[in-house]
Amino acid sequence: MATIFALKTTANREDQVLDFVSTNAIKKGLDVYAVIRPHGLRGYIFLEAENRQSAEESFKGVPYARGLLPNLIDYKEIEGMLEQVKQEANIMKNDIVEIISGPFKREQAKVTRIDHEKEEVVVELLEAAVPIPITVKLDSVKVIRRDSEPEKKKEE
Repeated sequence: MATIFALKTTANREDQVLDFVSTNAIKKGLDVYAVIRPHGLRGYIFLEAENRQSAEESFKGVPYARGLLPNLIDYKEIEGMLEQVKQEANIMKNDIVEIISGPFKREQAKVTRIDHEKEEVVVELLEAAVPIPITVKLDSVKVIRRDSEPEKKKEE
């Protein structure tokens, strides 16, 4: 059964350590199943590995990796720090969305296409002079307004 280890890192270098550790685990064919960087916890990442030896081997020679804590981590201790990645997107074609990350952050756009397999949406910026389709990740947008409201002009 896999166990969870806490790897101490230099603060604000968690992402770099995570990249190095996951690359090492793949290259060396180690029994490391997941590498997790919880939001809001600085100086630590978590490794799910078959045993301590695999976990230690995965960060050998990695800059900013300080070492494993001696105690194992129980899943219940970190469960609250994790978020479910796979979620059903409540986004439909023609919705007006706000881009919440990336180079177009805070821009409003209209959804033109949704690719659920790739978890991407194609949007057109509302403020752009010429409509240019931009592909962004599903979790990079939030719905501001639905286009599904009935058209009131036809009734008048």
